This record gives sequence, C-alpha cells and structure tokens, in this order.
Amino acid sequence: MKGRGAFFALALSFVIGTGAALADLPEPKPKTENPNVVAGRKAIEAKDFKAAVGHLTKAVQEVPNDADAHSMLGFAYRKTNVFDKSMEHYQRALKLDSKHRGAHEYLGELYLDMNQLENAEKQLAALKNACPFFGKCSEYEDLKKAVDAYKAKKK
Repeated sequence: MKGRGAFFALALSFVIGTGAALADLPEPKPKTENPNVVAGRKAIEAKDFKAAVGHLTKAVQEVPNDADAHSMLGFAYRKTNVFDKSMEHYQRALKLDSKHRGAHEYLGELYLDMNQLENAEKQLAALKNACPFFGKCSEYEDLKKAVDAYKAKKK
C-alpha cells in the first residue's frame, strides 16, 4: 500500500506542477485578419466585385499563402467574367489547401460557367471527400444544386 500512496503523491505533484507551468504560458493572441481581406469580403457582400478584386489582389500580394484570400479573389474575378484569373486563383487556393471547400465549390461553378460539366463534377467528388461527413456540408450541397440545375437546363 505504501508504494501505491507514493505513486499517487508523485502523480499528483506532476499534475499540479504541470498546471502551474501551463498557467505561466501567455494566452495565444487572436489572429488579426488582413485589412484588405476584410475590405474585399465586404465588397463581395455588397456585390461590388471590381472593388473586391482590388482589395483582394493587394491581400494576396501581402500574404501570398492565404488560401482563403485566393479563393475569394477567384470568386470576385468569376463574378466579373474574368475566367482565366478566376481559375488561376482557385487553383492557387487548392495548391495551398487541397481540401479548401470554398475553392472546390467555386471552381466547380466556374467550370459550369465555362460549360465544362465533367470538370464541375470532379470538383463535386473532391468536395464529397473534403466535407467532414461525406458530402454533408454547405459547399457540397450548393455545388450539387448548381450541377443539377445545369443538367436540367441542358435537357
């Protein structure tokens, strides 16, 4: 019994000591979002896609590895019918984050705008794998609706 008591005392001192050490660690600072990303998002919400392109272009120049900014820039370019730039930024977003659900959804919609159903369906399949519950996420559902509407329109 004495051995057990010593073990518990040692374990308790470890837990207490670890807690004290962890209490001294500074709390993580919240990530500050790039002001150009914030302005770009607001411009998109206001459907001012030209302004969004300007803000988001600056954002990706400042932080070139921001997959979200590239995806939003691709979206803004698509909404201004600049498909080559849209494609470039969606692909960059996916290179940075291969499971970026927004980029997959919007790239699929771009393919539909370009009458490339097969490529849109590839993005739908990629989303099915990227979504946490096998296609149970809003990006998958939105692209599926767009693909279904595209098919219905072509009949």
